[in-house]
Amino acid sequence: MYVKHNGAGILIISLYVDDLLVNGNHTSLMEKFKLEMMEVFEMTDLGLMTLFLGMEIKQSEHEVFICQKKYAKEILKKFKLDECKEIRAPMNQKEKLNKDDGTAKIDQAYFRSMIGCLMYLSTTRPNILNVVSILSRFIHYASEMHLKASKRVIRYVKGTCDFGIKFTRSKEFELVGFSNSDWGGSIDDMRSTLGYCFTFGSGFFCWC
Repeated sequence: MYVKHNGAGILIISLYVDDLLVNGNHTSLMEKFKLEMMEVFEMTDLGLMTLFLGMEIKQSEHEVFICQKKYAKEILKKFKLDECKEIRAPMNQKEKLNKDDGTAKIDQAYFRSMIGCLMYLSTTRPNILNVVSILSRFIHYASEMHLKASKRVIRYVKGTCDFGIKFTRSKEFELVGFSNSDWGGSIDDMRSTLGYCFTFGSGFFCWC
């Protein structure tokens, strides 16, 4: 990311491989940058952003909504769970996962692929990050129990494909953070799990 200040104006450029996002508080500043770039590089101006790295962006005068509905449906299809029964919660709170749960081992590559997909989905879905983070501990020794728990997350995703993050127009921009931790929650090594999230204005922008 690159940031340029020009008096009261600010220009923010986000770059990923060959994709550029141009943002700022002055239209003239953004237009000038785009014209200068097009004089040097072969580029196409796609206008108002609607899709970026699998994320769908809906913008209006008063709000911006970001989700991964299409990607969520691709996950369902990839793991042949598009016809599965939806579930209301991504995790069974009474179930404690551990390395040696007594169930049979599964295809580790398949499990890693599933967790990787869910990790990327959590880019706009902080509500699944905790359980996906827990499941990622078992990518080297995944069992039937771990697979069942990960499929539960996907079943939850099926019923919430259109969930995402909404940022509404706000005059107040206050940085607010929340954090919490369990106490020795891991059965295997008694390590604790920390979680945090930050808001700036109206929506979450950072979580773990």
